[in-house]
Amino acid sequence: MEKLSVVIITYNEEQNIGRCLESVQWADEIIIVDSFSTDRTIDIARKYTDKIFQRALDGYGAQKNYAISKATNTWILALDADERLTPELSEEILALFRSGEPAMAAYELPYKVFFGNRWVRHSGWYPEYHIRLFRKDNGRFKERFVHEGVEVSGPVGRLRHFVEHYTYRSISDFIQRMDRYSTLSAEAYYKEGRHVSWTETVFRAWFTFVQMYFLKRGFLDGALGFQLAILYSYYTFVKYAKLKELRQTEKER
Repeated sequence: MEKLSVVIITYNEEQNIGRCLESVQWADEIIIVDSFSTDRTIDIARKYTDKIFQRALDGYGAQKNYAISKATNTWILALDADERLTPELSEEILALFRSGEPAMAAYELPYKVFFGNRWVRHSGWYPEYHIRLFRKDNGRFKERFVHEGVEVSGPVGRLRHFVEHYTYRSISDFIQRMDRYSTLSAEAYYKEGRHVSWTETVFRAWFTFVQMYFLKRGFLDGALGFQLAILYSYYTFVKYAKLKELRQTEKER
């Protein structure tokens, strides 16, 4: 039977990491790469694994690839600390390995995404699929600061049962993290040589609202759908405004 290594990167995840690790405690190996947390993240993680490494964050993709490099098994399951496997998904993965060597090089996992404790059923958040289960020699993360999807060589399958992703605890949590993520996105766009006008910035923010609330039927999520459309349109505006700020600073040098 194939063996599985779970890899997780962390930074101040004491509110999430226990439930995440509880959901994968059946795995053959758990690798934690921590960016020098100042809370109880490491203490909680030690209850589940002794394979804990600390490394300064130089981008989410690079950090996850470093975690993969520490894994000793053929198969990788990459999770974030605010994600957890349902029991049904755990059993589906185990059954896949019991049946012999899996036929695919990687598998997409379906996600249920939560805002606070509410499952977001529309707004483009469901169904959502990500490649997170893959052979170590066939997959790695794109080395980007954010939006670091997995690139794989070989056929990709899809599993049926869900990862639960508890993405934001509250509006305050969203705004705090949005400031960090918008900065990282703007810096990535800047390095890629991207330019935007104010007209495009405003249009992109407006279209984000229209897409989430109308085209992706966020209105069916009620007040939560309206709230998310507003928050994400604001995030879109801020990340492009920060890109323009970087370009303006470049001109003034």
